[in-house]
Amino acid sequence: MNSRPIFARPSPDALLNPRRDPTFKAIFTQGTRESSIALGDFLSSVIGRQISEVSLQPNEPAVDTPGQPQMTFDVSVVFCDGERADIEMQSRSRDYDYGKRSEIQASRLLNNNSKRGHGWEAPRVYQISVLDFEYAKDDKSVLTWYSMRNPDGRELGGLLNIIYLDLVKARRLIGTPVQSLTGAQRWALYLGCADNPRHRGYIRKIVRSQRGIRMADLIVRRMSDEDAAWFRENSRFTYENDMYEMREGAKKRAFARGLADGRAKGLQEGRAKGLQDGARSKALEAACNLYANGISKEIIAKSLGMSDEELESALSGAPQKNH
Repeated sequence: MNSRPIFARPSPDALLNPRRDPTFKAIFTQGTRESSIALGDFLSSVIGRQISEVSLQPNEPAVDTPGQPQMTFDVSVVFCDGERADIEMQSRSRDYDYGKRSEIQASRLLNNNSKRGHGWEAPRVYQISVLDFEYAKDDKSVLTWYSMRNPDGRELGGLLNIIYLDLVKARRLIGTPVQSLTGAQRWALYLGCADNPRHRGYIRKIVRSQRGIRMADLIVRRMSDEDAAWFRENSRFTYENDMYEMREGAKKRAFARGLADGRAKGLQEGRAKGLQDGARSKALEAACNLYANGISKEIIAKSLGMSDEELESALSGAPQKNH
């Protein structure tokens, strides 16, 4: 009996997931005419001005100190005017604050790109993150741009720029007339839905509407014809899912242990408090009985180890005899 290999192409017209690292990087970094056009069009759509000449750079920025962790970006480019952009694809939210991570990345990028001297002149840098999760649920924009501004909106220097392209919000635009979409929204829809057969017709309209996306689609289709590309994608997908499930399982087990430990500690503390309250109740009862039988307060307090205030409180309602 012939069975289909688990990592094979699922159907003759299936497309690789452009959100997976190998495919996402390949769209922009192959060094071909199609790849260069796709990269320039993507940057122009996201940044909002024409970007035609860029050069690919090593995707690991230098570290400042020996102990500083290395950061790796999916795509790193320098514009013809010296400005620089790093582009990364994030398909899953992590436990850390992604905003802080972006600030650190952008700061590192600016530091590595800054000119030394007394003029404090440096080209702008852009940290561009394509997110397949919602960073800010209350922000309805597909494209969100962060820079340093005061409460009145006045920009400081404009050097540090953090841009998020939200694929989750973009998917909510499915069915919107293509001509009314911005270039960034079209890119987000293509990256977010190109591999989904349910939206194939709509995505074809987007592909035909924008040259850079047409080039990206040619690259993805060409790669999708390669068995090795499907093996890489599915192997990586399986590995990432396994690692995610292991992390989530470890969190759940740790939570369950903490819950059990908390319950045990609570029961232990409850028992101790119950014993303590019971002993106190008996002491108060004894104090009242002794006082009712004519024993002086001084003797009662000394015998039961009670303070004058505790004894007075205990005896406030007790019957009295001639002492």
